[in-house]
Amino acid sequence: MLLAAPLIWGASFVVMKYSLDIMGPAMLVGIRFVVAGLLVLVFFFPRVRANLNKKTITAGVILGAVYFAAYWAQNVGLTDTTPGKNAFLTAAYVVMVPYLYWILAKKSPNIYNIIAAILCLAGIGFVSLDAALNMGFGDSMTLVGGFFFALHMALIPYFARDYDIFTMSFLQFIVCGILGLIVGFAIEPLPSLAELANPTFFWQMFYLAVGSSFLASMCQNVGQTRVNPSQASLILSLEGVFGVLISIAFYGEVLTVRVIIGFALIFIAVIVSEVLSTKEIPWQRKAI
Repeated sequence: MLLAAPLIWGASFVVMKYSLDIMGPAMLVGIRFVVAGLLVLVFFFPRVRANLNKKTITAGVILGAVYFAAYWAQNVGLTDTTPGKNAFLTAAYVVMVPYLYWILAKKSPNIYNIIAAILCLAGIGFVSLDAALNMGFGDSMTLVGGFFFALHMALIPYFARDYDIFTMSFLQFIVCGILGLIVGFAIEPLPSLAELANPTFFWQMFYLAVGSSFLASMCQNVGQTRVNPSQASLILSLEGVFGVLISIAFYGEVLTVRVIIGFALIFIAVIVSEVLSTKEIPWQRKAI
């Protein structure tokens, strides 16, 4: 399940790039996650109804707000960068997870996490900084999105110890979608009916809502209840690799030597952080 998620997400970077030509970043997040939330309710209604309580709602709202911040920042960044760079810079969230869990669980990072962070920063520099050492707006917003994805990944095992993952997923998706619709209607221009009626756009939205938002996110949430966070984040980081390969194949992205070096450094950082590091995040697996 964890391997299926980044494969689906990897293709979604190119699909989102084209979809953002028609619809604003927040509105795109809103529609796809409202649909995803309704699908969770349809397929898992008895489970959701049985586990819906005040504490689970609180956890779901927190996860949904963080998820919206992550996807909205990522989408805004994608409007000003390539799908491949957006995918790999987003994958840098893996290196941030131990530090965010340090704040949540008071478990300090080890030397491998520190080395990984340095390598990751160097890789981000190769990918994003120009000759004048300036970072573009799109890459900056992508990194902001990466931070919130890292926070989301740290929060899932933190909450999954006590709450039903399907109920939290429903709440997370619905809250994320509602926030997207609110922000979208408030600050973004609405697409025309002709653009919405375009069959190509319909299938793009179908892929993003059903495949990327519902199926892949459920694979992540359920998979993280069965696999420790370090292994899970390493597998999920493959979305950067898949995203670059699909962007080259279908978007015509051309990689420079400098960007390739940056990608290599980020990927090495992920390996160092998640394979060489032996300090696992302690948690109790909740039965599915």
